[in-house]
Amino acid sequence: MAAQEIIFAGFGGQGTLSMGKFLAYAGMDADMNVSWLPSYGPEMRGGTANCSVILSDELVGSPIINDPNTLIVMNRPSLDKFEDTLVKGGLLIMDSDLVDRMPIRKDLEVICVPAQTEALNIGSKQIANMVLLGALVKRTGIVSMEAIIGALKAHGKEKFFEINKKALEIGASYIK
Repeated sequence: MAAQEIIFAGFGGQGTLSMGKFLAYAGMDADMNVSWLPSYGPEMRGGTANCSVILSDELVGSPIINDPNTLIVMNRPSLDKFEDTLVKGGLLIMDSDLVDRMPIRKDLEVICVPAQTEALNIGSKQIANMVLLGALVKRTGIVSMEAIIGALKAHGKEKFFEINKKALEIGASYIK
């Protein structure tokens, strides 16, 4: 498998770092080489936050991603900041409830998921990140659904497991 280089981006408090961390755990549990590098402004909640995740069968030389093949954005400023960094033909998954424009580039695969709406329907907008993560896992197959659910169970809070699992499944349902 070629390395998957993914940037997750949004406002602090939306769970962008958690999304990346659960994917990294799932990759480690599947014996992949993994890198997870968080980045956030001093404001934390409300400021911008992003993380870079690399999953590969090869050794990971650096955690820095300049040209991601996948981008998950949870708000408009993140799309504005990272759209140009995606490789040609790259995958862009965005929360269509909070990103109020389509990408300018026409050479990307774009998946729009109303993650806030779906999360509220399940019971909490705090899990919109898991809706987007479910779409990513289903679309890329980078790890199995079983692996991401296993990582959630092993490394997440038990009281949130069922609702997060439901969010992953709903996100996955957006991929035909």
